[in-house]
Parts: sequence; structure tokens; C-alpha cells
Amino acid sequence: MDTKFIRNFSIIAHIDHGKSTLADRLIQKTDSISDREMKDRLLDNMDLEKERGITIKAQTVRIMYKAKDGHTYYLNLIDTPGHVDFSYEVSRSLASCDGALLVVDASQGVEAQTLANVYMAIENDLEIMPVLNKIDLPHAEVDKVKNEIEEVVGIEAQNAPLVSAKSGLGVDDLLEEIVQRFPPPQGSSDNKLQALIFDSWFDPYRGVVVLVRVFEGKLKVKDKIYFKHSDRSYEIIKLAINDPFYKEIDELGAGEVGIIICGIKTIRDVKIGDTIVHDKEKNTPSLSGYEEVKPMVFCGVFPVVSDDYEELKDALEKLALNDSSFTYDAESSSALGLGYRCGFLGLLHMSIIQERLEREFGLNLISTAPSVSYQVVTKSGEELMVDNPAELPDMGEIESIAEPMVEISIHVPNDYVGAIITLCEKRRGIQQNINYITSERVQVVYYLPLSEMVFDFYDQLKSITKGYASMDYEFKDYMVSKLVKLDILLNGDPVDALSLICHDSSAYVKGRDLAAKLRKIIDRQQFDIAIQAAVGNKILARETVKALRKNVLAKCYGGDVSRKRKLLEKQKAGKKRMKMVGNVEIPQEAFLAVLKVDE
Repeated sequence: MDTKFIRNFSIIAHIDHGKSTLADRLIQKTDSISDREMKDRLLDNMDLEKERGITIKAQTVRIMYKAKDGHTYYLNLIDTPGHVDFSYEVSRSLASCDGALLVVDASQGVEAQTLANVYMAIENDLEIMPVLNKIDLPHAEVDKVKNEIEEVVGIEAQNAPLVSAKSGLGVDDLLEEIVQRFPPPQGSSDNKLQALIFDSWFDPYRGVVVLVRVFEGKLKVKDKIYFKHSDRSYEIIKLAINDPFYKEIDELGAGEVGIIICGIKTIRDVKIGDTIVHDKEKNTPSLSGYEEVKPMVFCGVFPVVSDDYEELKDALEKLALNDSSFTYDAESSSALGLGYRCGFLGLLHMSIIQERLEREFGLNLISTAPSVSYQVVTKSGEELMVDNPAELPDMGEIESIAEPMVEISIHVPNDYVGAIITLCEKRRGIQQNINYITSERVQVVYYLPLSEMVFDFYDQLKSITKGYASMDYEFKDYMVSKLVKLDILLNGDPVDALSLICHDSSAYVKGRDLAAKLRKIIDRQQFDIAIQAAVGNKILARETVKALRKNVLAKCYGGDVSRKRKLLEKQKAGKKRMKMVGNVEIPQEAFLAVLKVDE
């Protein structure tokens, strides 16, 4: 296929600005699918995506468009997520494109993720075309939003295509603009093969399925190919494209995006960002690939039934293949047994992964409260990265603890600036900037500890601004702070899975609230349960779950009081013995209580 008739582009936007709906209309307008097969959010094929109404995984599709110049063009379209937790999906997709459609809601204007995605596209040196969506809404302000794009983003927007992805208005003109404005891919099918892996997943019937963008050369069925990172060679069994459904083909040329199936059984043989070359030309240079992503939020994941440990390990391997921004390492807990310490990009990412593990692999899991990674310097000069409070050295051995800081950018209507500042100050934020983008919209920039953002910051933000605020954040550096480890003791024994690292100023309040919450959650036993919150040897708070009391005097009708006393003494001795050997059962809600301490 001649590369001048190929266009590779992504659709990027803030959450709910209409990316997936626009992708549906582009597929429909090019007659790539019949009306009978068409359904809403066609490319969102996970149940979770349909239920939550969000895109989690970037999806590719090839559509054919007959332009006004009489030529047929092949458009490789990638629909990307909008949420900040999935920005790594966006960055990977952009690295395999030549252009990006920047979709902006004509009623909402430029928001936090709009800017974040634009900067990513600029870093990848892509042609960016702004598109105004939802122009048929009664409160759409087309001219105002065009000016906002020019002022805030710095891209010429007066000639931006105007569309309504829901009704299909203006989509025909947009297709023509895509063909005219986006450049064709560079590269030639006659050169040595260089293909970039930008996604992969596990199929129980086909093994590891690999999604690639061919930059140079071509791939054919039965070719012997070499994976440079894993140092493995395979023969291509099948080549395919999403057209928009799975369709097998014989060849993939330069500039094309497609699927390779080689019957790969070992998951570790495939790495996203790896370069594929021909087996006979192993010395062909590698493509630049992707930066290794660093997880920001960590939590322990344990099977409820310890026999499911191997199944959990297998499930995590398969999931990590499909989501390279997620990491896991084995760990053990005295309270919960064997499990894994998992790393995520954010809280939404964490909840999606946990839900996928339970749904797709049928696992029953307990997860601990999330924490972030701290930089610890001991008095002996040793530097440690600690993401599990249970692994924090004794406070007497620690010289300093530094916590990760993020720069958070909040876009909000004018009326809510005071509430935003109060929220950020309460979370130990340091104000950086307040920019008045327009007379009604403000950008508030704060320097904030990530640990303060991990829990319910986003929920609070949406609550105090009635849903009008949007936010984006990026990691900046580590800052030394006065942090302590808050332990929870049950009958004098520390529960490692309930420990957390917090700032010294909030330790008492968090300890008191957590102990009070646990008292309501932990079931009563045959003996008293003492719940204590402690920092080192200092007890900050205590609550007691009172024992269930069986009435041992029920069978005594009158008689000597010494008989009653004897029965009560016997019960007391039995309870004392039970308390010495009794284990307290901790329900899953107890671990979630740590999340909601601030309520």
C-alpha cells in the first residue's frame, strides 16, 4: 500500500468531551459497518468501560474513506482514554501516530486534561487539529471556545471543524480535513523492518497477541521475526487488522497498524515499547520506544482463600501484559498471608485493576489501603524507597523521610476559587499560581503531597465545586517532611496491613478516627478486643469492642450464691484463656476504613 494514502491519528480530549462518540460517527460515515452492527461506544469493548461510561484502554480501528479527490484513503484511528490515571495509554498511542484530533466541548471549553494531552502531542511532534464538538447544544459558545483554545493552548482555531458527534453534523467535512491536514507516514516498505509494539494482550486460544505500528519495511505471514528486548525469535502465524472487527490479512507495510499472532505462550517475551525486526537482520537499530512509567500509588492485594495464590499470580501476569503501567511484587503479611504489592498510576487505575481481577479471573480479593512511595534516609546513610508502611525501619533509625510532591492544576469557575484554596491548604498544599484564563474560568496551581491526594481529594474537589472542577497533576520531586508511622494494635498485636504513614500533625486525629471506625466494623467476640492507635510506643487513642456475654446463670433457679459465683469465675477464666490464643477476624471493610478516615 502506498504510504501517501495512509493517515494515522489519535483522538484526544478531556473526559466526556465526546471522543468515543466521535469515533463511532467516523466509523459510521465511512460505511465501515452496517447499521445492524452499529452500537454506541463501539470501540469500548470492556464491560467496565460500558458500565462506567469511560474509556480505559486505547482502541485501534482501520477505516476506508473515499475523498473528494477520488482517491481511497486508509485511516488508522486510535480512540484514547481521557482520565489522568490512563494518560500513559494516551502517550503510547500518540507515539504511533502522525496527527491528533483535539476534541473540545463547545459548551465546557478547555479543561485540565485538554492541556495535558496537547502537551503530550506536542512532545511527540504531531500535527494537532482542534475540533469543536457538541455545537448543537443550546449553551454552546463556539466563538468563545475558539478564542480560549488560541489563548490557553496556543493553537490556531478559527478554522477548526465544528461537529456534533451525537447527530453526525459536520463529520463529513471533518473526514476531508483529516485527509488534507494530517501528513502521511514516513518510511518505506523497501527498507529493513522496524515495527513498534504499542499494545498486547493474552488470548486463551491464540496466546500473546501483539499490536504494532510498522515504521519501516513490511511483515508477511510465515516471516521469521525477532523481538529485540526479550531476545526471542518467532514465526508469524497470522496478521490481522481491526476493520473495525478482526480481519486477517497477508501483509502489513510501512505506515500501517496491525495485529501479529505468533503463538507466543510466554508472557515475559513481549514488552510494550520493544522493536520487532527480521530474524536475519537482528542488528537493525531499535526504535526509541517508551519511557518506563513509574507507579504512584501502591497497595497490597491478597486472596481471601490462600489456595488462590497461584491463580492470583497468573492473573497479574496476564493483566500486566495488557497494562504495562501496572507493577506487582510478591509480599507477605502476618494478618493476610501471601499476596502481592501492586503499583498503580492513581486511585481510579487501582479500582479498575482490582475490578478486572475479580471479574475477568473470578478471584475473591482483599486489598489494603493505598500508600505512596517514600524516600527514607537512615542514620547510617542508607537510602531506601518504602512503599509499604510495614517495611518502614524503626523511627529511631531514621534520619529523614521525604514524600512525593505533585504539581496539581485545577480548572474551575470563578465562584469556587475560595473553596479550592481552602481544600488545598487543608491538605498541606503550597500555592504556586492563580491564572484567570477567561473572566469566568480560573486555573489554580498548587504544590501538594501525593499522599494527601491519594485518598478522597478528587471526590472532595467535585463535591465542593458541584462537579464543575477538572484537574490534572504531574509528579515533581521528593520533599523532606515530618512523617510518622501510625500503627493499629488489636489486643496489643500490630496489624501490619492497617498501618499507614502520615504527617505528624494529623496522626492523632487519624488514629482516633480510625480506632472509632474499626470499633463499629470489627465483630464482637467472646472476649474484649482492645483497638489502639500508636506512634512508636506512644498510644494516641483506644477503643474497646466489648465481649459477647453468655448468660451462664440461666439454669440457676435460686440456691446458694456461691454456686453462681463459681460459674461466673469459670466463665471469666475461660474468656481469659480464649483471649490469650484467640485471633481477631478482620473484615475487608476494616481496610477500606483507612480510606475514609477524613469523612
